Amino acid sequence: MSKHGRVLVAMSGGIDSTVTAMMLHEQGYEVVGITMKTWDYANAGGNKKETGCCSLDSINDARMVAVNMGFHHFIVDIREEFGDYVIDNFVDEYLAGRTPNPCVLCNTHIKWSSLLKRADSLDCEFIATGHYAKIKEENGRKFITKGKDERKDQSYVLWGLSQECLDRSRFPLGPYTKPEVRKMAFDWGYADLSKKGESYEICFVPDNDYRGFLTRRVEGLEERVAGGDFVDPKGEVLGKHRGYPFYTIGQRKGLGIALGDPRYVTEIRPDTNTVVLGRVDDLLRNGMTVSQINSMKYESIPEGIETVTQIRYNDPGVLSNLRNTEDGKVEVEFLANVKGVAPGQSAVFYEGDDVIGGGLIYGSYIRK
Repeated sequence: MSKHGRVLVAMSGGIDSTVTAMMLHEQGYEVVGITMKTWDYANAGGNKKETGCCSLDSINDARMVAVNMGFHHFIVDIREEFGDYVIDNFVDEYLAGRTPNPCVLCNTHIKWSSLLKRADSLDCEFIATGHYAKIKEENGRKFITKGKDERKDQSYVLWGLSQECLDRSRFPLGPYTKPEVRKMAFDWGYADLSKKGESYEICFVPDNDYRGFLTRRVEGLEERVAGGDFVDPKGEVLGKHRGYPFYTIGQRKGLGIALGDPRYVTEIRPDTNTVVLGRVDDLLRNGMTVSQINSMKYESIPEGIETVTQIRYNDPGVLSNLRNTEDGKVEVEFLANVKGVAPGQSAVFYEGDDVIGGGLIYGSYIRK
């Protein structure tokens, strides 16, 4: 009988999930490893060798750890459910003129759901991942709080987890820094793993060419959207572009147009296939609307609360006031101008290190 119970550990074959499994094993949990096959990049084209959590090498690395430590390991194919939800949403968001964050969507709607379902079938009370974050509890509610390592903190990508998910989740790496985790891997005899690099690409776009992915995924896309107008903030036509889905808010390089001074994508209008180019000051916003809210620390977002709002991963955030709307959204008033607010990205609200909640950026504006 295990000391702490039976835990299902998501193992990608990388250093973080491997150390997570080893730590829990050492602490007295009965560990069961699981590796989820989310994507088969070989069937999608591209020009880079398959890497990351879906590669055969990574799956074999995860299995080797399980064999060495004497616990069960399973491989689960979730490509169909992953593709139907995450990839379809990824494509749909770009076609709607927004910039999606598929890793957040995958965490909150696919990976945790798949883990909990498999945990139930394997009689596991808990699930665990190698995220650098912590879970706290106050007033009967559990919520994410930042991990010790500021450079690796992953609280931003976990804003969508439900109370049920948090109740059964374990994040053993939260109290540690990345160098400490690497040393643990080395001390446990995994010297090669301790030097293993990390992948920051989207798993189904490992060559980082999302435009190429969209072109391969949507038949005839380039022909459908080619020849739209670049315009300035006043509506004056500046030139032609290759199609609105191939641009993102804040983009400066790769525009294919020379105007004598730096210009940035400040707005994308899918209905008219128009991309607005402005100067850096035209990117500034002091307000935005956030939808699909998940309130984490409190039962609902407290009206008028002052938070630090983060609009992208590794963003330092900005002081903000929050106001609930009648249709379930949150209006965010930035207390300083913010550059490059991109609809479709995640907005996460912090009270100190604690995640109050988050949602998806619906729109942004300048409040007069």
